[in-house]
Amino acid sequence: MGTAERREAPEESVAERSQAGQGGKAPDHHGPGPRRARVTVREEQTQDYRPLWVEEPARRHPMPDPVRTAAVRAVLVIAVTLIQAMVAFLCTLAGSWLAFPMVISSVASTVAATWAVVDVWVTRQVWNQRYGVLSEPSSTARALRRERRARVRQERASLREQDRIRRTGGAGQLSHS
Repeated sequence: MGTAERREAPEESVAERSQAGQGGKAPDHHGPGPRRARVTVREEQTQDYRPLWVEEPARRHPMPDPVRTAAVRAVLVIAVTLIQAMVAFLCTLAGSWLAFPMVISSVASTVAATWAVVDVWVTRQVWNQRYGVLSEPSSTARALRRERRARVRQERASLREQDRIRRTGGAGQLSHS
């Protein structure tokens, strides 16, 4: 029984929950008895049916889509590189003419695999830079933006006040004499 099911049915006892976890059957120590004889075929089918898993929607992906795409690409390139290295090693042991081309292609694949891993890292950094700031109440970014806006507002207000004083022709006088 999952957490969501426990929240929906808090009045169940521990024994009922453990029976539900075992498919609704109590352990049968004495063979088929009077309890077993009263269960119909339909009830037995519904009692025995339990889905293998209950899908719960994820809040969000573990990684953003571009980063996940780059990671999958990197894993594929690394897998091909490892296969090429293994083939090159086996061809070298066998003394085959294919050993030299495979070693050269393994070196090239190693460079490509390194590039793919760097691509994952760069893609992750770029994504975090563009979309990484969460605007939540606990976020420090929100407080910094609020302070910056207040500072800009105050500067604009002082500039407007100075412009107003200049327009009225006053030399910074607070009152006329």
